[in-house]
Amino acid sequence: MGRFIVRRTVLAVLAASSALLAMPAFASKEKPVIGFSIDDLRVERWARDRDYFIAAAKTLGAEVSVQSADGDSAKQVAQIENLITKKVDAIVVVPKDGPTLYNVFKEAKKAGIKIISYDRVVLTPEVDLWVTFDNVKVGQMQGEALMKALPKGNVYVLKGDPGDNNAKLFNAGAMKAMDPYIKKGDIKILGEQSVQDWLPANALKIAENVLTQFNNKIDGFLAPNDGTAGGVIQALAGQKLAGKVPVTGQDAELAACKRIIAGTQLMTVYKSLNKLATESAKMTVAMIKGEPLPHPTVKNEGVDTMQLEPINITKENIDLLVKDGFYTKAQLGL
Repeated sequence: MGRFIVRRTVLAVLAASSALLAMPAFASKEKPVIGFSIDDLRVERWARDRDYFIAAAKTLGAEVSVQSADGDSAKQVAQIENLITKKVDAIVVVPKDGPTLYNVFKEAKKAGIKIISYDRVVLTPEVDLWVTFDNVKVGQMQGEALMKALPKGNVYVLKGDPGDNNAKLFNAGAMKAMDPYIKKGDIKILGEQSVQDWLPANALKIAENVLTQFNNKIDGFLAPNDGTAGGVIQALAGQKLAGKVPVTGQDAELAACKRIIAGTQLMTVYKSLNKLATESAKMTVAMIKGEPLPHPTVKNEGVDTMQLEPINITKENIDLLVKDGFYTKAQLGL
């Protein structure tokens, strides 16, 4: 009888231990641990997001484990698997290529880990939240600015990396703004190409080739972000056309802002990274703790989304970046 009681007690303890291990990672955490998986920290913009996010999470009592995939999809999968093994409470992801993450996201969900798509979305049911800006509006701002600068002529369209769903949204917004001018015959789209990995070097090659192809008779370039804009402007400079052909952008990178001031880049779209990172940290910690979310969400492409508003930046209002603490006057050369 005694042996039976001891054996039953041991079994009960083992069962309890197994139950604890099976519980979601966030269930008993007082100090959340958040994994932050970033496509490529070599890109200036993502390094800023990382710093803002870590600072905000720290004030909320959370620890952040940052991983950079260096633009490598397979590496990002392996890093997320590592975060799952570490039993983090949530994984915030800037995806390199959304579809490659479907299976590893399923693994994370089975482990009870919250999944947050950061700025770029991964269209899978496993994503608990997408934190971003109104990306169609970003593209719309680009298209509107380009039409205002022309508003007649030949336009060449560059799109972002084909693996990034946001690239499709930016393009959709831009084409929506340009469509009435195209239908009137005022604007002719000469062609469009995706820029692999968003790399300025790839945008430079495309721009050099199409300038040659069309004998420099391109009146405007729709560039989806500041990096690609930089590549296009380098190609234009080679033909002594920088500043004569309007080029759009996005992200308010320092080099781009200096180009706007110099007159070689038309505009950029500013998305307050501080606000995005800070509010994302708040949303993530609230989700981990099962508390009410501090921001309302909307359904966007089937995903619950916190959506912030972007701002169009031109030479006329570039001082807004100083007022917002994004840059100093000295950095901008103002």
